[in-house]
Amino acid sequence: MQQTHKIYDIVRDAYSPTHYNELNWQGSFADYLEIVEKNPKICRTAFQRVYDMIMHFGTYEYVEHKKKLVHYKFFDDPLNNGKDAVFGLDVNLIKLVNFFKAASLRYGPEKRVLLLHGPVGSAKSTVARMLKKGVEWYSYQPEGALYTYDWIHLKERLNMEDTMACPMHEEPLRLIPEEGRAKVLSYLNKGKAFDQKIYVEGDIDPACRFVFNELMKQYGGDWEKVVKNHIRVRRLLLSEKNRVGIGTFQPKDEKNQDSTELTGDLNYRKIAEYGSDSDPRAFNFDGEFNIANRGMVEFVEMLKLDVAFLYDLLGASQEHRIKPKKFAQTDIDEVIVGHTNEPEYRKLQNNEFMEALRDRTVKIDVPYITKLKEETKIYRKDFNPESVPHIHVAPHTIETAAMWAILTRLEEPKKANLTVMQKLKLYDGKTLPGYTEDNIKELRKEAVREGLDGISPRYIQDKISNALVDDRGNGCINPFIVLNELEGGLKNHSLIRDEETKKRYRELLAVVKQEYEDIVKNEVQRAISADEEAIAKLCGNYIDNVKAYTQKERVRNKYTGQSEEPDERLMRSIEEKIDIPESRKDDFRREIMNYIGALALEGKTFDYKTNERLHKALELKLFEDQKDTIKLTSLVSNVVDKETQAKIDVVKNRLIKNYGYCDICSNDALHFVASIFARGDVKRSSN
Repeated sequence: MQQTHKIYDIVRDAYSPTHYNELNWQGSFADYLEIVEKNPKICRTAFQRVYDMIMHFGTYEYVEHKKKLVHYKFFDDPLNNGKDAVFGLDVNLIKLVNFFKAASLRYGPEKRVLLLHGPVGSAKSTVARMLKKGVEWYSYQPEGALYTYDWIHLKERLNMEDTMACPMHEEPLRLIPEEGRAKVLSYLNKGKAFDQKIYVEGDIDPACRFVFNELMKQYGGDWEKVVKNHIRVRRLLLSEKNRVGIGTFQPKDEKNQDSTELTGDLNYRKIAEYGSDSDPRAFNFDGEFNIANRGMVEFVEMLKLDVAFLYDLLGASQEHRIKPKKFAQTDIDEVIVGHTNEPEYRKLQNNEFMEALRDRTVKIDVPYITKLKEETKIYRKDFNPESVPHIHVAPHTIETAAMWAILTRLEEPKKANLTVMQKLKLYDGKTLPGYTEDNIKELRKEAVREGLDGISPRYIQDKISNALVDDRGNGCINPFIVLNELEGGLKNHSLIRDEETKKRYRELLAVVKQEYEDIVKNEVQRAISADEEAIAKLCGNYIDNVKAYTQKERVRNKYTGQSEEPDERLMRSIEEKIDIPESRKDDFRREIMNYIGALALEGKTFDYKTNERLHKALELKLFEDQKDTIKLTSLVSNVVDKETQAKIDVVKNRLIKNYGYCDICSNDALHFVASIFARGDVKRSSN
């Protein structure tokens, strides 16, 4: 019983009677005018409402490649805990929001169809879906409130049902006749700022116009009596499920397509009741354009529609009017969003008969992501410990899959000394000697089609899913399992037909495997040389020798107590790890001593961790000294003595604790790196 009361309390808190009454407010036309005077924003157009909804969630600015960018938090999908979040497309989303901003200011884009264009799986549908969800949610908030009206007390006057809801959810101010509307708006807008002004354009729909005209006849043209006795204004809540203010239209078989799905159709049952098929009361204003009035309509794969449907878009976008069968053109106020892929868009460009539609279309590209850390977020959202609790995903598994996906989308660099992998790293914010922010901007500018071709995130998601289901790693999947799955799927990939492309993608898989080999080798090296006490000791020894060398002194040997020449062999063995040539050794050593001297003047002591290059050199030197004592290569022969096993276990524990490995994949990583050393491949990682 107590549990039942608790559940009731939770529901009551979430959906109280007060909240319900606010959402279902009803009042007279005069009540509505008072609301309008206090808050003119309730009369916003559909475009203004979409823009305000996006801005409601806030923004933040950041700089990338010397360019100031804006991130719109709405596209993080706060309404659904990030389920539909869009990553790595801020440049394109800025263009999208600017379209809505210009349309909200009535600069012209409000007379256009918004067309999201890009390759398959590039988040076009996701962006459209988020906009629809956002508009729906916003109508439930006090800031996003909007209103419509019902006709009441009609039975006695017009011999019809007593109540008729406005079938197209019209703005109540449209009931003001156009003859007097300009003066009313002038009165309402007096003293208001530009962005606070009310605009009311267009006439009411045919069904409402019929009722209005009949009532005006009965009241002898007394408009006040008509609205006072027969209009009830109410809060309008947009809902895709209820087909109120949000519509979705997708192409079907050509034989079954009918334009009435967009603009409504006759109600044959009511024709008998009202005696004419041209009586608006015998017409269902329930096409997608009708029901989406005041909100948004989405056209799925818009350019796959029959040409007859595309013609309907011309008037709907430019004139904001549609033509229902048997009736005059009807005014609408809605955002029209379509999306399409590249082959269909090329067909539109090549079709000279569709120039009018091209002219009324604003194309926003939604390409694939070309930044590694952003692409990785897509897969981490689906494949994380919460969503996949029964299988461990080894470190770098997601990253290597994302890395390959991005490599397939990048164009080969025109600079001869730059590899496509290095290009990926530059795009991801890494630095390379000789490359500045301006160079990266040039790389992006010269790659015109970057992000419009390549492997889709869906393919990567499918193959990671396959690897998880097969569980060939017995409870842990590693990068090689996923990369092999990706390669195996290329044979039957439905969107890649030419062998040349498949060959290139396989070559890129080899590039990714080499990159992973360097990464895992580096991590094992760091795990082996992670003995901070040993590194500190080695560092102290190096600094003593460098100090003696730069000051032309001798070093006291701690064991023999005798003074000796600085140990050149030790110093060079460390410096060579970070590619300091013989000719630069004096400069490097002076830099180190100057740095230590500057710290001393500030009362600080030198710590090798603050010098990244020296820290790396010390780690590599320690690894080289210790790898033979650990006998890592003995793992390959499976003959490991007790002492060596204890040392290997220490390294495994470091991999687990510091790098996110589990018992299985840490063992796999050690065996893999051991096999590299066993075959004599001691090439140092370039990272």
